[in-house]
Amino acid sequence: MTKSVLFYRSKYKKLERDIKKFLNAQPTFMSLKTVSSTRAIGDAVQELLAENFKIIAGDIVTKYNAVFARRAMADLAFEDKDGFYYVIDVSTHNIETHFNMPNITSVERLTRFYEDDRNYFVLLAVAYSLKGRRVVVKNVHFVPIEFLSWDCLTIGALGWGQIQIANSNRIVIREQNRRKWMIEFCDTMLQFYPAEIDKTRKRISYFKKVKRFWQSKK
Repeated sequence: MTKSVLFYRSKYKKLERDIKKFLNAQPTFMSLKTVSSTRAIGDAVQELLAENFKIIAGDIVTKYNAVFARRAMADLAFEDKDGFYYVIDVSTHNIETHFNMPNITSVERLTRFYEDDRNYFVLLAVAYSLKGRRVVVKNVHFVPIEFLSWDCLTIGALGWGQIQIANSNRIVIREQNRRKWMIEFCDTMLQFYPAEIDKTRKRISYFKKVKRFWQSKK
């Protein structure tokens, strides 16, 4: 399998630094009213990156797209000169909050997307703190999902299942190959689904009791 030069020659680390530098160079873009809203900050950061990512990334990017529906897999996407296609999920996190468990993507969507070795699903995670109305970026991760260790991931029970970061204050990066990560992914799902079946059986049993209770009433 041919690998992306961006990720397997560590060029992504420079891009992380460039994104952080760009965001911290921006004038204050939040109002007193919106700075208290993590969603408003997330939307503002995503909009800034959508408008400027091609410039920040430079000659890495050939075809670029930043217009997607709200529920789409991508917030941004681009193709490089080698024909690799990168779908980017932008995530923001206030490091002063104690806990945050964001969804990354659907397990079923990811498995279909990764049937093509030239596709990369990328997490662009921006960690920030607030200084008055100013958003101060402390750290940026720009990595394919297979660089995220399963030590910091979990599965949420929505639809087929949602891959989630267990705690945004702890993101563990390991530069590993996709095959190894996907096998771990499958093992995780093969443990997750039986546990969900057990939960469902208990819920069925519970509502059978509820039904009998109501049937006994006059």
